[in-house]
Amino acid sequence: MKEKVVLAFSGGLDTSFCVPYLKEEKGLEVHTVMVNTGGFSPEEELRIELRALELGAASHVNINVVEEYYQKGIKYLLFGNILKNSTYPLSVSSERIFQAMAVLDHVKKLDAAYVAHGSTGAGNDQVRFDLVFEVMAPAVKVLAPIRELSLTRMEEINYLQSKGFSFSWEKAKYSINQGLWGTSVGGVETLSSSGVLPEDAYPSQISLTEPVRIKIGFEKGEPVTLNGKRDTPVEIIRSINELGGKYGVGRDMHVGDTIIGIKGRVGFEAPAPLILVKGHHLLEKHTLTKGQLYWKEQLAGWYGQLMHEAQYLDPLMRNIEVFMDDTQKYVTGVVEAELRPYHFAILGCETPYDLMSSKFGEYGEANKSFTGQDVIGFTKVLANPLKIYYSVHKDD
Repeated sequence: MKEKVVLAFSGGLDTSFCVPYLKEEKGLEVHTVMVNTGGFSPEEELRIELRALELGAASHVNINVVEEYYQKGIKYLLFGNILKNSTYPLSVSSERIFQAMAVLDHVKKLDAAYVAHGSTGAGNDQVRFDLVFEVMAPAVKVLAPIRELSLTRMEEINYLQSKGFSFSWEKAKYSINQGLWGTSVGGVETLSSSGVLPEDAYPSQISLTEPVRIKIGFEKGEPVTLNGKRDTPVEIIRSINELGGKYGVGRDMHVGDTIIGIKGRVGFEAPAPLILVKGHHLLEKHTLTKGQLYWKEQLAGWYGQLMHEAQYLDPLMRNIEVFMDDTQKYVTGVVEAELRPYHFAILGCETPYDLMSSKFGEYGEANKSFTGQDVIGFTKVLANPLKIYYSVHKDD
């Protein structure tokens, strides 16, 4: 009997190459699994399944982890207002841990000796998949054909064509990863520091130009209404992604340090993540104290770094999640945003827990809880340590 290998399969070029390669060159019985983190419709799931079986997979399953991905990942990226390098909402890096764990569950179900993925040897994903397998199932052997063979995309296409499978260069020109929390786009333009992705490289195309305003309701930090209509956070994210995509909103280029130490550059479009993060952050500015905002920013930055660098299994992540959960107690209200082609703006918010309450004063206009004389005395006390310092260090 052939030994079994479970392949994380997306239907793209790299994983398509892996099916016949693992079957014919490695002599393994290939079982493919596609883990949906919100980037595929039921029709696309079916297309991917048919593609896997056509390529020679012995079996294929589609596993939907969208709700788990939101509850255990996206929710905390939103609570933390996390944008890597002030730009990137961790669209792909946050998915991989949940995909890897679902793949591993299937490995155990089939009692497979091997697990495989289509990551190259130059990026972060290889580490994210490998680390989960290393920690959770060290006895299972990991195969990564693209990494092991150092193949170019054209070499992969030539191999597939030699085996009788069609795969055009136009289809493989861009590497696209779609998920609920955004889509990454890699191509020849992202390999240099000055390349610009063409309009047609993005999955969403602009079809709306007239400005539109939307209202997003939050309860305890989570989005629960869109324009007054209540829905699940997952469906609200989908709705904002769909609308924002029609305006070309949420596109940008992320440049960052990879886990393996080199600089990386990738395009992305993430309408809902960027709109929600900015809207949520505004609501927090009105409802959290100065100390809460400061410390949450420190811990959230570290949380995002750990998520990006495949350290989701570190128990520290659970500790930070407890802190972030507690900070969201009063992050409730409605945020208004305006969308235009290639641009959005957060306009303002309303919340019953607004600490910018006119009860205590209006910034730059008047105060109601202290007098001008109180400020004079306060300033003297505040200045005293510095006055002492400069009386001793006159030359500083």
